Amino acid sequence: MKDKRLYSFLHRQIPVFIVLSLVPGLGYLLLGWLNEVLMPAIVWYLLIIATSIWGVRIYRNFDFNTMSEQRRDRWYQQCTWFMYAFFLLWVLIFLLYVRQDSTNLHYIAIFTEIGASVVASTLLASDRRLYRPTILLLMIPLIIYFFLVGEWYGYILTAFACTLTWVLIYAANSTNQLLMQANYQATHDALTGLHNRQYFIDHFQKRMNTLKERGEFAFLLLIDLDHFKTVNDSLGHDVGDQLLGIVVTRLRQQVPESCVVARLGGDEFIISGSSFAERADCERVALDISGQLILKLKESYVVDQHHIHISASIGVSIISGRDANHNANSFMKEADIAMYEVKAKGRDGVFMFNEELSQRVERHLEIERLLHFALANDEITLHYQPQLNHEGRIIGAETLARWVSPTLGTVPPAQFIPIAEQTGLIVELGTHILETSFKTLREWRDGGIEIEQFSINISMRQLTHYNFVPLVEEMVQRHLDEALSRKLMFEVTESIVAEDIDRVILIMNRLKESNIRFSMDDFGTGYSSLSNLNRLPLDEIKIDRAFIDALTHQDGDRAMVTTILKMASILKLSIVAEGVETEAQLEFLKQHDCPIFQGYYYSQPLPKDQFVAYYRSWQSSGASVAVFS
Repeated sequence: MKDKRLYSFLHRQIPVFIVLSLVPGLGYLLLGWLNEVLMPAIVWYLLIIATSIWGVRIYRNFDFNTMSEQRRDRWYQQCTWFMYAFFLLWVLIFLLYVRQDSTNLHYIAIFTEIGASVVASTLLASDRRLYRPTILLLMIPLIIYFFLVGEWYGYILTAFACTLTWVLIYAANSTNQLLMQANYQATHDALTGLHNRQYFIDHFQKRMNTLKERGEFAFLLLIDLDHFKTVNDSLGHDVGDQLLGIVVTRLRQQVPESCVVARLGGDEFIISGSSFAERADCERVALDISGQLILKLKESYVVDQHHIHISASIGVSIISGRDANHNANSFMKEADIAMYEVKAKGRDGVFMFNEELSQRVERHLEIERLLHFALANDEITLHYQPQLNHEGRIIGAETLARWVSPTLGTVPPAQFIPIAEQTGLIVELGTHILETSFKTLREWRDGGIEIEQFSINISMRQLTHYNFVPLVEEMVQRHLDEALSRKLMFEVTESIVAEDIDRVILIMNRLKESNIRFSMDDFGTGYSSLSNLNRLPLDEIKIDRAFIDALTHQDGDRAMVTTILKMASILKLSIVAEGVETEAQLEFLKQHDCPIFQGYYYSQPLPKDQFVAYYRSWQSSGASVAVFS
């Protein structure tokens, strides 16, 4: 049980042994003075004091969390020799006083030897290397003494002493086995037999200290099985457990013996590699092992006549002993981040944590932190991009959120909107956008700006929020009338078909009762099928800007655009082409009867006042306006 628990247990025993030496030792000094063996007793007690001082130094030098494996082994050796010295001194006092039978000191010596043996059997039971030789060291002189008495009772006492020795060792063995079993259960996973999270954290801390001391490198592999939850849900947890057993067998076959493999929980495993003097060698071996694991874990599994195919995502972190700013938790986090990068890229792969990913994660965290205060600090503003028809008349606008942070500067929506969705802030942000947009629409109408539609992007998490429908209904009642509410166009993405589509349809129909229309944004890039498109109560689809951008050089995308236009016509849906930037793109779309255009060819998204100026400029000229920057 040579782990943190053993070290900590031995560390706690040192002051106990010191007290058990110094305090009773004073009694032996007194007995030596009374029975004319004072000088030997004084010498013996000075040795006790010297050993105690040594023990105090050993006690103070212990710090498990900062000691390397080598320093910890040296500490353990010193602690072991201290224990042996402690009990050897009690053997010495036994040998000194057992000869004083004329003053009956031999009775005290015998009792002391038996007592010290019981102490050794009790307090050292956690370490087999300590209690066995110590008990024998204490009891053998006593057995020999009884045997040399030469009388019948001496032989009986010899037999009793031998029996007591066996009992003490047996008791210590039994205690040790219980401790080892409890330690095994505390440090191993019950299902797979691998080390568990707690053990790995302790082990990894030791490795970190060793790497720092030597300035070496090691690798960390975090493995997550892809689609394992599907196996559990479809075939049951019994099959899942058997599958994990086979996975563990394959891991052990592929991983070198010098590596430590642990199960963090569920279908996550972690591997700590051996040490390397050069980072390049460490990276090469880590990627080689990861590649072999990917191939091995993808091989077919047969469990209860089920043929199962799974894969794995592996994140790699290189542990550097030369980086004083990192600790064990930070490297484990790096491997975790790298593993999720694999998940984001489609699973079944390996990704090594690097500086670019680190900066991206740090920015992600900073955006997440500052986004909580962005609304309160009035940092979120709305811009409006004009939508124009064939004649170049402004018939609508799309509302787009913009964030200018005093700390981060301008943060693109492509960065902060997904983070808002992940954290749930999209609900609060979406409410702010709706409120501001509704007010703007009314202000524009009152100011003589007449548009036919007013598009607002709605997150799927926002749409399916329990309070979304009543919130929108209340805002419509408070800010708009029937004519204005008919201008509203809520833009949703194709990801809605991945949700409970029946529930989504119900929500959309509820909102349609408030005259709100719906547009499918970025059409052609996601999950939608013709059947789902036909089921959803849509009024409009928007051709994704990627197809528009490729019009001038990709025949396939031209065919896709014309197909979408024809499909929209068949389904009697309005259609908007977004991302129109060149005259060639515009002419192609016009030739194929696309009715509405949006993009930088006409205008970038504009703040409210600039949009009003743009509209007024068009209104006064009676024709379309060139690009407005």
